[in-house]
Amino acid sequence: MKIQIANLGRINYDEALELQEKIMALRQEGKIEDTLLLLEHPPVITIGRRGNESNILLSSEEIKDNGIGIYEVSRGGDVTYHGPGQMVGYPIMDLNNFGKDIKEFVWKVEEVFIRLLDREYGIKAERDEKKYTGVWVGDSKITAIGIAVKRWVTMHGFAFNVNTDLEHFKWIVPCGITDKGVTSVQNILGHAEDFDKMCNVVAKTFCEVFGLEAVYLSKEELLRTISNFK
Repeated sequence: MKIQIANLGRINYDEALELQEKIMALRQEGKIEDTLLLLEHPPVITIGRRGNESNILLSSEEIKDNGIGIYEVSRGGDVTYHGPGQMVGYPIMDLNNFGKDIKEFVWKVEEVFIRLLDREYGIKAERDEKKYTGVWVGDSKITAIGIAVKRWVTMHGFAFNVNTDLEHFKWIVPCGITDKGVTSVQNILGHAEDFDKMCNVVAKTFCEVFGLEAVYLSKEELLRTISNFK
């Protein structure tokens, strides 16, 4: 099976959300292949279905002064931060082709980063099998995962801290978890990583874990593909 992969660069959250929704509708109708969007967002806070606004620690004035967008979204989970240096991935995939198994889908997304971090950087990352989703290095989360599934097609996805400014996580209680921290590849290694190179590594490892063949599209090619179905 094939998956379209598009590196969208830095893109506003509302634009990416609209794009996801269009692709999801086309995927539900079988008009488009599975698609993985890789991108960065300007600083933004999202609140999932189980989210609590009290987990946003900034005042309304601080939110306005920092130009932070806030969105209530349909994914699972609580409050999450996205921002520059964080790789966000939105897999829009038909789970009819993956056993209609949401837990297995999340397990495989976690496996992408566990495998990647070990192989590329010698970083031992793992799941918290008992309580929390995501990928952890010790007691610090390096990849957050929150998805929505509609008519067995996924949207939303993962947020992988590559060169993320970890100070920004002080704006929130990440995922509503008070007893664990947050980390990044840059924080662990002591230097920033090439973001575009990391996009390629994530795409390659994602396809490996899911047993998919990548078809790479530019943003323009992806938008043209979508526009063909208007």
